[in-house]
Amino acid sequence: MSVTISDSIKYIGCDDKTIDLFESQYPVSNGVSYNSYLILDESVAVMDTVDPRFTEQWLSNLEKELNGKKVDYLVVSHMEPDHSGSIKAFLEKYPDTKVVGNAKTFTMMAQFMDEALFADRKHVVAEGDTLSLGEHELTFVMAPMVHWPEVMVEYESKEKILFSADGFGKFGALDVDEPWIDEARRYYLNIVGKYGASVQALLKKAASLDIQKICPLHGPILTENLGYYINLYDIWSSYKPEEEGVLIACASIHGNTKRAALKLQEKLEAKGVKTMFIDLCREPLSEAVARAFYYDKMICCASTYDGGLFPPMEDFLHHLRAKAYQNRKVGFVENGTWAPQAAKCMQAILEPLKNIEFVEPVVSIKSTLNPASEAAMDEVVSSL
Repeated sequence: MSVTISDSIKYIGCDDKTIDLFESQYPVSNGVSYNSYLILDESVAVMDTVDPRFTEQWLSNLEKELNGKKVDYLVVSHMEPDHSGSIKAFLEKYPDTKVVGNAKTFTMMAQFMDEALFADRKHVVAEGDTLSLGEHELTFVMAPMVHWPEVMVEYESKEKILFSADGFGKFGALDVDEPWIDEARRYYLNIVGKYGASVQALLKKAASLDIQKICPLHGPILTENLGYYINLYDIWSSYKPEEEGVLIACASIHGNTKRAALKLQEKLEAKGVKTMFIDLCREPLSEAVARAFYYDKMICCASTYDGGLFPPMEDFLHHLRAKAYQNRKVGFVENGTWAPQAAKCMQAILEPLKNIEFVEPVVSIKSTLNPASEAAMDEVVSSL
């Protein structure tokens, strides 16, 4: 794998094709990249490390690009282990290197490793501080809660590069040919999504910088049409829909609720409404979360289970609540053979969220769709 940034800034990261679940919860069928960069100048700086499973490969990449040069600085943007997991090995191999981070960085670092490894090697930076490497100069921009409290990004002024930490990252190894947007959306909304206000604050800071390239800690280096990516981050972090339409999220036990949900989709599409359908029992939860934020409306179709809500739907809605789902219209289709309860349970989960408008009426089905419940469905379709 060859990634070109510039003559003086080298890519030294690693593709991980062995991982099945990122953060032990998000399926990544095309793997993920752990990005790390090397700036070669009068002083030499390494920008972040990689997951500990790839320490040896990363150190080999670094040594090859150094070609005998010494490392003056290790810049630590983010202490999550998929980026900081090779710091200990690096510090042991390069004992004269200074470690650059903010006060919170070093507090966390001491929780992951013996503080004696870096106690006398700290170079502490704060908002707006700079570090000259020669022709290249780094400006440090604090980005707390994007998506940990110690996160910072760096702007390199000579080549106009933003080292964006987890910002603008995506799932997928770098040697995989796939569209950026789908896996970037799933990555952002599931991992960073709760912290929209913090991302908005960072975007405002970034607006004052002349950025020509974005180098994230996961995913490809972004070099063209940067306004496209920045605009998407603005949409996602302000909880705006990307399009008008309806996500139909379905959790069906024996198939009757699913048949009703598909009938609803058919009626909406006949009206000219854009829809997406997701089976919560069979598709990844992280994909369902990403789709829920895409449209401005959602209809949740679920079976009653043990006097409450069928667990796949319950899990989905609790994830939306954790990711600060808001600014949407939501309707409900419930099913229950003797005592439908699903709609009441679904509404209770979503009620605390901001700017959620509940669509009336609730479509309540007893076992299978009948003329009365289909008439209620028609009312819902008319109201959307």
